[in-house]
Amino acid sequence: MPQPSIPQRILIVNPFGIGDVLFTMPLVDALKERYPSAAISYIGNARTEPLLSNDPRFEKVFRYERDEFFLVYKESPLKFLRKWFDFAQELRARRFDTAFDLSLGSPLALALVWAGIPHRIGYDYKGRGRWLTQKMPLKGYEGRHVAEYYLDLLKGPRSGRMVLSLSSQDHAWALEFMRVHRLEARGFIVIHPGGGASWGKGAGLKRWPAVNFAKLADKMIEKGACPIILMGDKNEVVLCEEVAGLMEHKPIVVAGLMNITEAAALMKAARLVVVNDGGPLHVAVAAGAKTASVFGPVDPGVYGPYPPEGHIVIQKGLACQPCYRNFRMSDCEHQLCLKSLSVDEVFRKVM
Repeated sequence: MPQPSIPQRILIVNPFGIGDVLFTMPLVDALKERYPSAAISYIGNARTEPLLSNDPRFEKVFRYERDEFFLVYKESPLKFLRKWFDFAQELRARRFDTAFDLSLGSPLALALVWAGIPHRIGYDYKGRGRWLTQKMPLKGYEGRHVAEYYLDLLKGPRSGRMVLSLSSQDHAWALEFMRVHRLEARGFIVIHPGGGASWGKGAGLKRWPAVNFAKLADKMIEKGACPIILMGDKNEVVLCEEVAGLMEHKPIVVAGLMNITEAAALMKAARLVVVNDGGPLHVAVAAGAKTASVFGPVDPGVYGPYPPEGHIVIQKGLACQPCYRNFRMSDCEHQLCLKSLSVDEVFRKVM
């Protein structure tokens, strides 16, 4: 089925983590440029919904949480079918003519069929693209950035950048926070020792040790006389408190005290954001902050800052890096890529 020359109602589907959703922003902007009259909507999950819901580029944001559907299925397959049908009907009511399905799976692709969307574009990963009308073969993301893979679906130029839409309230919150703590713009550094939530129980595989973050923060305070803000979400309060407890100098701990867009506004005002590979890195990049990121098993050329200019990526440079390829993490008993990366090595790059 040929794709319409001028799509009018476009749906983007990406149920993955914060970084993955932000990687789609160059595609969103390319669609806006090519089809300025088209209305664009988005399917994201609970963690990414706050990033999308206030973005003026999207007419409607739908929430899809796989675990919620799974719990309903365990309770009653019939209730699951009703919930799934209701979801598809909600999509159908919007009368989408084109969908870019980045889910890499069959369930959401089938929902797009039920929703009556005639043109469904995406990847044929492990044969799961059978419900798509236009599909590209995919084994994994390797050799170039994920954002460029997404742009391939539009067959357009591989350019653009990630942009996160922040409200005036977000900026006002950051300014008030800075006033209360007597901070000046570009006069403080944000350290985010967490991240990697989309890896679930494996999030620790992407994190530089907490004690190293503590030593780095102390060293930056001593050498640069610059206040340090320890940042994290509500699930990273204990981690940030651990880092603060290991420090000789007192940081400002804000873990769990702000939403994700407020955090982005504060990171934008910082001199630098030091962070692990993960969603918080990409939030900082998309907000316009300068970043220094620590990468272990993951390839920064594929999952790093996009575009990379103006950002520092710090790696140990072991022969086994990267060991995460094609959505698979190799068995690793030592994690030397992160554990052997010294505070001095990171400090030299950061400063």
